[in-house]
Amino acid sequence: MSGTDRAVPLAAAAVGIAADLAEAVGRAGRVVGIGIDAVDLDRFARTLRRRHRLADRLFTGGELAYARAAADPVPRLSTRFAAKEATMKSLGVGLGAFAFHDVEVVREGLGAPRLVLQGAAQDLADAAGVVRWHLALTHTDLVALAVVVAEGAGPRAPADHPRAPAADRPVLAHPPVTP
Repeated sequence: MSGTDRAVPLAAAAVGIAADLAEAVGRAGRVVGIGIDAVDLDRFARTLRRRHRLADRLFTGGELAYARAAADPVPRLSTRFAAKEATMKSLGVGLGAFAFHDVEVVREGLGAPRLVLQGAAQDLADAAGVVRWHLALTHTDLVALAVVVAEGAGPRAPADHPRAPAADRPVLAHPPVTP
């Protein structure tokens, strides 16, 4: 089975995880945005080897320390990079909207990883009304995946409701991909 063939079920699983997270968020608050990103581990490793300072530009000191504590830091760095990209997508922005250091994936002990935002990323989240982040990370030998759901406070009018302002409509960075 080729790497591409094995990645298709993983991508389908990510879409399912995003839907489950969005449904759970919908019961408590409102979904501001959903972001999903996948990173090819081999390609990411080659890029890090070619561009020696790239890791310092992409990751915080805490993220680098966590990744370098593993025998192979690439899976940990790849999932964190995917989380940063998925965060951008959940906010409906692209590269350059904020520095990669503005989004940090932190993990305390055996607890689940969580997002910590600062700077321009936090400003964008505040402007979008984000009050809570939901993060799911996973990887195989080939691909790292991150799903991010940005949650806003309380229920809102449906997007097609005549009184729902455009700014209050959900931001979906990418439509679901079907394998």
